[in-house]
Amino acid sequence: MFSKEKVKLGIAPIAWTNDDMPDLGKENTFEQCISEMALAGFTGSEVGCKYPKDVSVLKKALELRGLQIASAWFSAFLTTKPYEETEKEFIQHRDFLHAMGAKVVVVSEQGHSIQGKLDIPIFEGKYYLNDKEWQQFADGLNKLGKLAKEKNMKLVYHHHMGTVVQTREEIDRLMSMTDEKLVYLLFDSGHLAYSGEDFIAILKKYVSRIKHVHLKDIRPEMREKVKKEQLSFLQGVRVGAFTVPGDGHIDFGPIFTILSENDYEGWLLVEAEQDPAKANAFEYAQKARKYIKDKIGF
Repeated sequence: MFSKEKVKLGIAPIAWTNDDMPDLGKENTFEQCISEMALAGFTGSEVGCKYPKDVSVLKKALELRGLQIASAWFSAFLTTKPYEETEKEFIQHRDFLHAMGAKVVVVSEQGHSIQGKLDIPIFEGKYYLNDKEWQQFADGLNKLGKLAKEKNMKLVYHHHMGTVVQTREEIDRLMSMTDEKLVYLLFDSGHLAYSGEDFIAILKKYVSRIKHVHLKDIRPEMREKVKKEQLSFLQGVRVGAFTVPGDGHIDFGPIFTILSENDYEGWLLVEAEQDPAKANAFEYAQKARKYIKDKIGF
């Protein structure tokens, strides 16, 4: 299985406070969040909305708890805004992550995205790029990938529900139109299961380009509720569509096996946005950590 020297285990702060719906977990402080991450046995985190923006302040708080920053989400608008606007924001984001010691930058195209729209059904309202938009998108990602490479970092693209890269077909097109040495893939089991894709087939196909992994599970009955009642992505989060590994229906054993057999190096990062009033973040972090340890041995 995995080597402790090559694979690190982290967890996202979105379980404690939701960036898109900050009323979910508004009572949870930054210090509580990172303390509970460490107590649950994780060594890394992505960046949340309550995290200090000052590098020295953030580093000290994390080092006290034996934590590192794995990455942070970046919203690109390559299909709806001038490239220069996204580039300027990206460089600032990249430089912050570089200063924090991160090796990858998580990028998701938010042009035409409905993931943050409260009233648009997630399954019915998705936008599909035309050929011209695809070219503009791919060219922009290659440019951002070059900027990441300047700092010896990798751009990892996050396929995501409600965005222009959600389905297997869209992932295939993205991978074929971008430079394999500049644009890599973030694998997220939960988003692929939610979309109805064969996540194992996608993992096998692109394992050599996967440089960051989000471990996310879903509750199938809640996914069906979202579909049946035409709920939005954020409404789906509120009703509990997502959960942590060990609490949903995905068997992560085959995922871990495929990654380890292909010498995956990097972060395995638990990410499951839920309402912490219904699913206590610390409790679910412990549940995920135990499940992972049972599967990979550490």
